Amino acid sequence: ADIAMRFRTALADYLKRDVKTIKLTDALQNDLGLDSMATIELVYQIEDAFNLEIPDQDLAKLITVANVIAYIEGNVPPTRQVSAKPPSPRPKPKKKG
Repeated sequence: ADIAMRFRTALADYLKRDVKTIKLTDALQNDLGLDSMATIELVYQIEDAFNLEIPDQDLAKLITVANVIAYIEGNVPPTRQVSAKPPSPRPKPKKKG
């Protein structure tokens, strides 16, 4: 959900629209009006924001907002989960002698 919201917010900023008007089913070109140049700019922003690289052959898969979010979620390395419990204390070494 975090990736979806981050992407939709970035897209809304880029398009100068309210994020609530951008639906998952919106097609980047047909519904949101991105031309090929704007789509490429958006790809650069996605790569920068999510620290990933989108190969040219994958661009054809990025048709709708949902496609882009699924692509990002599938390609962003998972963040390391921090354990909720503290690590077990190490036993103190016994003194010799």
